[in-house]
Amino acid sequence: MSKIIKVALLGDSIRMNYGPETARLLGCGYEVWQPEDNCRFSKYLLQGIFVDWRENIAACGIAHFNAGNWDISDNVGDGPLSGKEEYAGNILRAARFLKTLVPVVCFATTTPVREEREITDNRLVAEYNEAVVPLLKKEGVLINDLYSVVNSDINRYIRGDDLTHLSDEGIKACAEKTAEFIRNIK
Repeated sequence: MSKIIKVALLGDSIRMNYGPETARLLGCGYEVWQPEDNCRFSKYLLQGIFVDWRENIAACGIAHFNAGNWDISDNVGDGPLSGKEEYAGNILRAARFLKTLVPVVCFATTTPVREEREITDNRLVAEYNEAVVPLLKKEGVLINDLYSVVNSDINRYIRGDDLTHLSDEGIKACAEKTAEFIRNIK
């Protein structure tokens, strides 16, 4: 009898897009837990990890998380919700705390948006990813590069109606990448 691998998938609405399909693709050898809540921005994610979802996460062997699009967006015209250093610090703090709960921690890079989305600058998406990934790697966090998947064909993988969320093809591509990534964890 083989052992079931339990996975916590945490993150914003992009995770909510690809999460259910990832769980389906992982299949019967895996048990996937995801909060019903949109984990939104990095401080909201921290609150969820520290308080709301701690027990569910601790019951898993792998935690896979993301946050970023909310942090980078300039919703009111005065800059991103979270500065780059604040964002990197929040993500690093989340990773360090997750490491106290589960043996394996993974981070999914923030996905780009369509260029027409005025409140999010893809140059900042790349900069925020570049700021946080080396810090996470130093902590032993595994990196699932969903940014590169989506960036390879933004107009195909991001919906044209809201310019941010994954299209059906984007869901399929990110779910396949995430399921393969999780299956390859040793």
